[in-house]
Amino acid sequence: MIIGTNWILGWSHRSPAADLQIKNRFPDGKAVFPLLNTFLAEGVDTIMGPLQQERVMQEAVKEAQNRTGRTMILIDTPIINVDDNEKSRREARETIHRSRVCGATFCLVHHSSAEQLVNKNQHQIVRLGDYTDMIRQEGMIPGLSAHMPELITYSDENGYDVETYIQIYNCMGFMMQVEIETVASIIHHAKKPVMTIKPMAAGRTTPYVGLNFSWNTIRPCDMVTVGCMTPEEAGEDIEISRAALEHRFPKIGKRGSPNQKQDAFGSHS
Repeated sequence: MIIGTNWILGWSHRSPAADLQIKNRFPDGKAVFPLLNTFLAEGVDTIMGPLQQERVMQEAVKEAQNRTGRTMILIDTPIINVDDNEKSRREARETIHRSRVCGATFCLVHHSSAEQLVNKNQHQIVRLGDYTDMIRQEGMIPGLSAHMPELITYSDENGYDVETYIQIYNCMGFMMQVEIETVASIIHHAKKPVMTIKPMAAGRTTPYVGLNFSWNTIRPCDMVTVGCMTPEEAGEDIEISRAALEHRFPKIGKRGSPNQKQDAFGSHS
């Protein structure tokens, strides 16, 4: 499991009002600490997001590491200038360097940058090697954010220096560019581990449904990135995930209702 950051940084994929609710809840890193502390206490120590460009994320990681004494594994997804000229390459190198300064172990080129390099006719991600080499020179592990599913296919086909992928994958097909079955096949045939994202379709399905689908349809080497807003939600997501992997029903409470004494709710406590 990887900690997602959309529901910390204010990208709800729902509405401006929802974005604002998130930003109001997490104005700084101290406000994020109870959430990260819950994950860390359960052994979830990896976080993904735009580390270097988001002050709140930097503060949150520092706060969590200082207060718990735990070292977090940081996956940065920087937006880089991929224009084909020397000035842009210098800018890209500076951006990648900042990922290292922020403490990233993994540096995955953001999908909005990587997709500018795609040549579908030639099955190539043009000049991707320039940027993965910059990442290697900074001592980080290169990866590729692949919202466009073809990026995984082309990277594997050409043997690019990429150690892992990010791919949107959820039971509702939310934001996925082709059918769920097709993306599942791409993930299962990928030559490198895949970090799946948006398992609950940005709140459009419940954690029980979304997480059970994701954990039971990926490979053992693949990962699920989970975003939430409260320590209680984090605890539920972790329990649901463990139950999915252990093929049991999770230890979670019944849904709330004005009348809890309904036979349809079952008799369990």
